[in-house]
Amino acid sequence: MGTPSLWVILVLAMVLVGLSAPRVACGRPNFIVILADDVGWGDLGANWAETKETPHLDELAAEGTRFVDFHSAASTCSPSRASLLTGRLGVRNGVTHNFAITSVGGLPLNETTLAEVLREAGYSTGAIGKWHLGHHGHHHPSFRGFDYYFGIPYSHDMGCTDTPGYNLPPCPPCPRHGAAARVARKDCYMEVALPLFENITIIQQPVNLSSLAARYAEEAARFIRRASDSGRPFFLYLALAHMHVPLGVPPPPPTSGRGIYGAALSEMDALVGQIKRVADSHGKGNTLLWFAGDNGPWAQKCELAGRLGPFVGAWQRQRGGSSAKQTTWEGGHRVPALAYWPGHVPAKRTSHALLSTLDVFPTLVALAGAALPPNRRFDGLDVSPVLFGWSDVGHKVLLHPNSGAAGKDGEIETLRLAQYKAFYTTGGAMACDGSIGPAEHHQPPLVFNLDRDLQEQEPLDVASREYQAVLPAISRAYTQALEDVATDNVSVADYSKDPSVTPCCSVRHVACRCQAPGSPAAPLDRRVEPGATWLC
Repeated sequence: MGTPSLWVILVLAMVLVGLSAPRVACGRPNFIVILADDVGWGDLGANWAETKETPHLDELAAEGTRFVDFHSAASTCSPSRASLLTGRLGVRNGVTHNFAITSVGGLPLNETTLAEVLREAGYSTGAIGKWHLGHHGHHHPSFRGFDYYFGIPYSHDMGCTDTPGYNLPPCPPCPRHGAAARVARKDCYMEVALPLFENITIIQQPVNLSSLAARYAEEAARFIRRASDSGRPFFLYLALAHMHVPLGVPPPPPTSGRGIYGAALSEMDALVGQIKRVADSHGKGNTLLWFAGDNGPWAQKCELAGRLGPFVGAWQRQRGGSSAKQTTWEGGHRVPALAYWPGHVPAKRTSHALLSTLDVFPTLVALAGAALPPNRRFDGLDVSPVLFGWSDVGHKVLLHPNSGAAGKDGEIETLRLAQYKAFYTTGGAMACDGSIGPAEHHQPPLVFNLDRDLQEQEPLDVASREYQAVLPAISRAYTQALEDVATDNVSVADYSKDPSVTPCCSVRHVACRCQAPGSPAAPLDRRVEPGATWLC
């Protein structure tokens, strides 16, 4: 038998490499990031058996990978979203608390967004849904790297509507005639209707909340089709209104048992299922779909809030107040997360890696073959080895910023080190019963071992050998983290307010309506009142 030629050896080597390595999509992958609002870890049936309203998300989990130790970068809206789109915590990117309807600023313009990096790399980029990172001037998503935007500029309870959906306390619809009496109640915004944007134009004000989910699905499908037809890879950032407070939804199914919240959860689940089907129809295996929450449930909304699963923050509950949204207890930032990418992300896999929404930025940049922006440091990691099932190792240390409860907004006073979690500050968030846990500072810190205390019920005894053994490592990690931030290029967000920047399509009408008071609600199409603008 003769000696094989060099060509044959090379072919055999390529075949063997192909058999041992995961299949790689032709060209660069598409990305869909779906961010749910105020969703609980236990709102996913794959996480919590009592939840029955998420068959499509559960199917996504079965066909992909479920991350059970996945965390939002902050426990409230604007900081969480800013961190996802920059890969940097609020102490670096400047976004430490929520923006208002009168906010002049937004995510600082010197911060580079994921959309900007991917568009520069040749991607079509679209944002659909809630923005909440500034709507005035160049803070609008149309100037932050997105080729297309369709959605609302902030939370759907931050403006009145004719279909107010559900809230606690209930909010009245927008006024229609004359000057409405000012509503002083904090939870309801009465004076300006909630706007719906397409790019920089308001196409409806007030928004019809009862059909908003269907419209998001329609626009997302349209964007995917157009991007696929163009031959360019795409990045779709779909930031849902669910589950902040329920939109106007049909009555819940008899099997739900969770009332209005259960019906809203079913609606969100169906929307995600629809997006998955559309993505698969345009080339199954070409698109990475990443689902996660922006923070935990809004506990003070009582039956309109989501499920925490086992992460109840028992130590805090015993003292009053919430241990969910706005707090750094697990219920505030441990969120459901799924990744689906047939042929690349293993199916039926559960990952225990310590991951964060901070990781979305560097991971997608790496998968796109692009480079991270220079002259700044990132808190996120490229976790593609975890996605592909090659590793189950994520962060060694994960920082949790103050997010509206006790402590100065944005400051780091809670951190995770392996299975240990240290609190330097606790309390300050409202629970369903109206209690607010006292703000407490802890020096030395409270330390919990999450491996045996997911409920965060009993901190380690400071005199115990375990506490004394882990405290030096916690102190070193904390000091190093603060020093790293102090020596980085950090940004400062403009949180000044001016009523004139409030989005308003018609100052001539009560509540900035796009149609005269008393006329039928504006249709959900692209017709715009002549002369309509995107600011007052």
